[in-house]
Amino acid sequence: MPRPEVLERVTEAEREADDIIAEAEADAEETLAEARERAEEIRSTAEAEASAEADERLDAAREEIESRREEILEDGRADRDALESDARDRIDEAVDYAIDRFEEAVNAQA
Repeated sequence: MPRPEVLERVTEAEREADDIIAEAEADAEETLAEARERAEEIRSTAEAEASAEADERLDAAREEIESRREEILEDGRADRDALESDARDRIDEAVDYAIDRFEEAVNAQA
């Protein structure tokens, strides 16, 4: 093969190699851009899911707290009612005791 033809083939091979490299770099950039976009979508979806999960847990905790609060209030009401009932049952005893003490004090002074 003549020398100019060899040089031309080498030059052509170099151009083809440059084209292949440029195409590979473009493909790599495109793949990287797609991967970044997909990663952003995944991150965004994960954030939304995490936020929704946090909201659900917070709502569940609030419901549990409210339920427990109502139980505590109901227990307090029951205790109060029991104390009031006990106090009412002892009113007559307290009055009798006060009268007895008063009479003792009056008799002691007489």
